[in-house]
Amino acid sequence: MTFRAITAVLMVFAAGQAAPAEQVDISGGSVVRKVLSLKAGQYVWVPNAAPAGPMLLIVNLKSQRALLYRNGVPIGATTVSTGRPGYTTPTGVFTILQKHVEHYSSTYDNAPMPYMQRLTWRGVALHAGNLPGYPASHGCIRLPLGFAKLLYRSTKLGMTVVIANEEALPRSAPMPGLNADPSPTGSAEEVIWSPEASPRGPVSIIVSAVDKRAIVLRNGIQIGSAPVEISGPVPGTWAYALKSIENGRQNWIRVDISGAKAGGDPVPREEWQRFAAAEGFRKAVAGIVEPGTTIVVTPDSLRAGSTGTELTVIEEDPKRRK
Repeated sequence: MTFRAITAVLMVFAAGQAAPAEQVDISGGSVVRKVLSLKAGQYVWVPNAAPAGPMLLIVNLKSQRALLYRNGVPIGATTVSTGRPGYTTPTGVFTILQKHVEHYSSTYDNAPMPYMQRLTWRGVALHAGNLPGYPASHGCIRLPLGFAKLLYRSTKLGMTVVIANEEALPRSAPMPGLNADPSPTGSAEEVIWSPEASPRGPVSIIVSAVDKRAIVLRNGIQIGSAPVEISGPVPGTWAYALKSIENGRQNWIRVDISGAKAGGDPVPREEWQRFAAAEGFRKAVAGIVEPGTTIVVTPDSLRAGSTGTELTVIEEDPKRRK
């Protein structure tokens, strides 16, 4: 570790935590039951509860806690410190865009952000920091140093992170750079499929009930779009995660993004009957999904210029905009 990195870590803890950062032994107990009793700076980490599979991190602003799932099983829980008044942490569905062990803020006086995992290109990230027991950051999600290090070693770029509030589930705002409308010369029924635009990387699919359209992203770049009809009500945002593919059959779990429920429920075949899309588009998507793929369903519009709550569902890299 460089002298600058050592100084960064010392600065984090010199700021003073309400309680020393420490891992709590739950001795085979439930991660979810333990999470609310954690004191500031404490965390639990039981990776053997689900040794492999897709991961999902849910951060709850109200409780100042975060739960880490792998294959729908809680394997970690931690206290956090999110944005203080005037610097609110945005709610929504994000992916990890960038990772740096040693990072410094370009906005706030070169402040150290050890084990930084970027969620937005406007400065919101997961990182180790001071945990006083209440929201105190400039919008980032501060984690205990030990948990931040373990999380950093376990995650990959493109992993889904949901930031929610128990009283208000995340909804979506218009997504800059996404083509939620068909081409100017096309029709509302147009199917767009350009996998060559991003040949590899994690896949995320966003379905807007009001736009009646699905958008496919790979490595944060749009590679497809098609009309989709959803039968029945869409009262809020929810997510599906692809747990595994066995003998050609995809096993999906439905994730409670409020963070109020442990684990994920298997998705029955009949639930997919709610979604009507062109058969060619379905087959194309089925050919690129892999364990860890996330589908987000939202009642909001993804079109630029639409109105709605200013929240986020996944963010693109502005360097990719043309």
